[in-house]
Amino acid sequence: MSLNFLLIDDDEIERLKFARVLQKNNYPYNIIEAKNGEEALDVLANKEQLPDIIFLDLNMPKMNGLEFLTALKSDDSLRYLPVVILSTSNNHQDLKEAYKIGAAGYIVKPLKYEDYAYKIKCLVDYWTVNELIKG
Repeated sequence: MSLNFLLIDDDEIERLKFARVLQKNNYPYNIIEAKNGEEALDVLANKEQLPDIIFLDLNMPKMNGLEFLTALKSDDSLRYLPVVILSTSNNHQDLKEAYKIGAAGYIVKPLKYEDYAYKIKCLVDYWTVNELIKG
């Protein structure tokens, strides 16, 4: 089974770190990257290859994560896509708003790589084991 991820993050180091975690755990995957919400909506406009899961940062230029999430969940053909917030923000208001709009999960990015790698591995394993990601 090959997993298709859409990673939306304006920080190149974070995008590289995410790919490294997937490689380290030998997940068969394809990552589509976007640097902000506008770019991500352009990627999703091609509905032929939709991601299995979207990983979304909150603090980005042009269109932030909550704005993107709102736009995604208002589109009848895209709103079912699971979105997990990956953010350094532990602001409870952001957390509540993300879940209110329709986020499937929220992970506060830890500073230590090992903790980050563990959280991503657990998350991907959860979605795969529970067959919430198509094969």
